Amino acid sequence: MVDVPHDPATRAEIRAFIRANHPDVGGDPEAFAAGLARLRGRTADPRFDAPIVVETRPSGVRGLLHRVRCRWRRRHAPPRVR
Repeated sequence: MVDVPHDPATRAEIRAFIRANHPDVGGDPEAFAAGLARLRGRTADPRFDAPIVVETRPSGVRGLLHRVRCRWRRRHAPPRVR
């Protein structure tokens, strides 16, 4: 949860902004998030700016061979503990 100042004036300003700009009542979602972050005194979290990367695994016969090969390598690998 985000720390928000608890004085009544700030809370009233945040609540008024939410009532006027919330996406459920027709507001722009990006403008809403930016305005809410500004009112809360912080910027948007940079962790969520990275691109989404989807990695695929082989399927079908190649996938079956891949899984069998990986399992064989794990079973025949030297022990990790001495």
